[in-house]
Amino acid sequence: MTDPQIVLTERVQQALANAFGSEYADADPLIRPSQFADFQANVAMSLAKRLRRAPREVAETLKAALSDFPGTVEVSGPGFLNITLDDSWIASEAAEMLADARTGVGTAAPSQTVVIDYSAPNAAKEMHVGHLRTTIVGDSLARVHEHLGNHVVRQNHLGDWGTPFGMLIEHLLDIGEEAAIAQLEAGMGTEYYQAARAKFDSDETFKLRSRVRVTTLQSGDPETMRLWHVFMDATIRYFDKVYGLLGVTLTDADIAGESIYNPMLEKTCDDLQAAGVAVLSEGALCVFPPGFTGSDDKPLPLIIRKSDGGYGYATTDMAAVRYRVDDLKADRVLYVVGADQALHFRMVFAAARLAGWLPDTVSAEHVQIGMMLGKDGRRFKTRSGDSIKLMELLQEAVDRADALLDERGYDDATRAEIARAVGMGAVKYADLSVSHDSEYVFDFDRMLAFTGNTAPYLQYAQARIRSIFRKGDFDPATATGPITLGHPAERALALQVLGFGAVVEQVAALSEPHRLAAFLYATATTFTAFVENCPVIKEGVDAETRASRLALCALTLRVLHTGLDLLGVPVPDRM
Repeated sequence: MTDPQIVLTERVQQALANAFGSEYADADPLIRPSQFADFQANVAMSLAKRLRRAPREVAETLKAALSDFPGTVEVSGPGFLNITLDDSWIASEAAEMLADARTGVGTAAPSQTVVIDYSAPNAAKEMHVGHLRTTIVGDSLARVHEHLGNHVVRQNHLGDWGTPFGMLIEHLLDIGEEAAIAQLEAGMGTEYYQAARAKFDSDETFKLRSRVRVTTLQSGDPETMRLWHVFMDATIRYFDKVYGLLGVTLTDADIAGESIYNPMLEKTCDDLQAAGVAVLSEGALCVFPPGFTGSDDKPLPLIIRKSDGGYGYATTDMAAVRYRVDDLKADRVLYVVGADQALHFRMVFAAARLAGWLPDTVSAEHVQIGMMLGKDGRRFKTRSGDSIKLMELLQEAVDRADALLDERGYDDATRAEIARAVGMGAVKYADLSVSHDSEYVFDFDRMLAFTGNTAPYLQYAQARIRSIFRKGDFDPATATGPITLGHPAERALALQVLGFGAVVEQVAALSEPHRLAAFLYATATTFTAFVENCPVIKEGVDAETRASRLALCALTLRVLHTGLDLLGVPVPDRM
């Protein structure tokens, strides 16, 4: 089975070559869904000037070249090709898709190693809403690539190293290990950091101790490293609670914090300087990638080593590039990081290519994450202006989902079963349904609605299909058809689900999960129209029609279930 748009693209490209010559075989047929037919090809309009012929004449020639075509082609207007597929072809492809264990989703050929850098909270502080989008988008991309057969290496680039850890370790000693562990595991990392910072700013003795501790940490002193591990282990246990509630696939094995690159930083600087890629400028070691200038039109430096000898984010990121290419054998590296870091990553990638550490055969991509806004259109914060704690936000989503289900008459046992799925699904889908690089407004009322483009609507759609099978005492796994298309709503549903495999591959290629979200929403709305117009198990439906409609229901269920799982949205059986 193949996505109809892909089939049409191939057929029209072949017709272009037959009608106008092989040099046109790779032309984009410009095929889009149409309200006048199944699809419309606008290629005649774009090629007319090049061919020095009228667009309608080009379209007529192209129509004549479309032989052995599973449908009808009509020329309309100034030169549009309106394409309608045969019902029999659609039904046959849908049946083949139902019989396919992968439901029309192909596998990567060849398989790639895809390194995905995402989530990346700062261990010196607790997780807040700023980490939500990077975690959700990155996890969805990891799921999609693994489903396609790529080897995915998750990299949770924790901020777990640097000068603040001197004061954090000294504060741990002051309050005691047990008290520090309890505070960090409870998600009070910000309060812990603020207390340490206050002492650092007001107590000269504490400040001196902290600076000495930084030195012993950097030198690998065993006792200091033990204390660092006490701090980090407690912090990671809190992160795991958040990841567990959110339902993402990150584990402790995926942690690749700044600390793992610390032993590589000196060599990173030495190698860049020895190769002439990095040069000294005003005491700092810098790379000046071509094409980057500041507001004064002077070359913009990527500072690899500060004038005081310290290292920064650029040093760590350059070391990480080389590690991911040389050690992890990456074919693609996806950095799911805030959009405000766009310039930084462009310069890092340019510098790495200049050094030969990022060959042309390896793709490095910044998957830019836009800002989350409140209803007032400003950065999402508490009324006091503080960042909202992520765990509190997620728990509120579950509580609101529970209250909403209570209002809709769900009993206690059912609510307990699905409130978490609805709450987490609502938060994740609201993020994934918009382009990752755009800003979006965080609005509980909208994202928890059972109507519109929301997770509850999609979750309810798949639960509704399961309900049909339960009521009819049928097993979705045994609904094999054959599929026949007698009603327009049946045809529309079959045609819609055929696009599933192509959209999953598109998400992987473009790193855009919102395309899958849009497809699933369109599938759910098309299914709603189907069940409103085409009874499945009601009395009076003949056996052949019932078998066909059950097969369509089973196919739609698998598409919705698989698609939502690839987004990381939980799918309760009942709602």
